[in-house]
Amino acid sequence: MTRRTETLLWVAQRASAAVLAVCVLVHLATIIYAVQGGLTGAEILARTRGNIAWAALYSVFVLAVAVHAPIGLKAVLAEWFGWRGRARDLALIVFAVVLAGMGLQAVRGVFA
Repeated sequence: MTRRTETLLWVAQRASAAVLAVCVLVHLATIIYAVQGGLTGAEILARTRGNIAWAALYSVFVLAVAVHAPIGLKAVLAEWFGWRGRARDLALIVFAVVLAGMGLQAVRGVFA
């Protein structure tokens, strides 16, 4: 892998981590607010259903995970298992696409 590619992956890893940090904080704050307010799961779903803002937030959350996780796994697979090369990279691309697809399907299921 070229130095430029490695640099771009490093930047993507750090940028996605920053996005994830914000998404996790919003998610946790929302959970705390909902629990303290005594909302049930059904009430929470009723409030979020059709809400574009929440769907957008969780879509960004899912896409950040789909970027962040495979890049981290790339290093783990290389260090722990010695798996390097094109086959590993293709497997991680497939993993990222599946992760994004499943996550976005979950968002659609909750918010649509």
